[in-house]
Amino acid sequence: MLQKLREGDESAIDDLFPLVYDRLRRIAASQLSRERDGHTLRKTALVHEVYMKLIDQDQIIWRDKAHFFAIAARAMRQILVDYARRKKAQKRGGDRNPISLQKDTVDLNEHAEQIIMLNDLIEQLAKLDVRRSKVVEMRFFANMTNREIAEILDVSSRTVDRDWLKARIWLHKELKDD
Repeated sequence: MLQKLREGDESAIDDLFPLVYDRLRRIAASQLSRERDGHTLRKTALVHEVYMKLIDQDQIIWRDKAHFFAIAARAMRQILVDYARRKKAQKRGGDRNPISLQKDTVDLNEHAEQIIMLNDLIEQLAKLDVRRSKVVEMRFFANMTNREIAEILDVSSRTVDRDWLKARIWLHKELKDD
């Protein structure tokens, strides 16, 4: 189906989406698992927003399944950051709790400002080391395992471990300096 998309068959995304829907829902669920009840951003809505972003991308040349999920992770990151920016605009001020790079999920309402800051830092990190920035993005925003990331980036799991450690150290330093 990715090949059909590459060849310009736009209806292929409609055939593809049911096949990847469950995996995207698991990724979204992991991101939103610690949210309060009644939170306005639900995993189904997040997955649907990702879908809308993906079908609107006519310039992407899909290489394989791993590439598709990497792009989906980036789309999810963008959606979560946009949501955090909206929350921040609505809720200026308040107590700031530090965001943890050890947790797999974060509370978007509590950490909107930090998510935006983390997004900006990921973009800075990409200028220094693209692979490490992708590791952070896939670990933090898509909750992918090191094995999944290694497959996508075509490196060993050990390399992903090292990149994740080095990226966390760099991010911690940058967040502390800020």
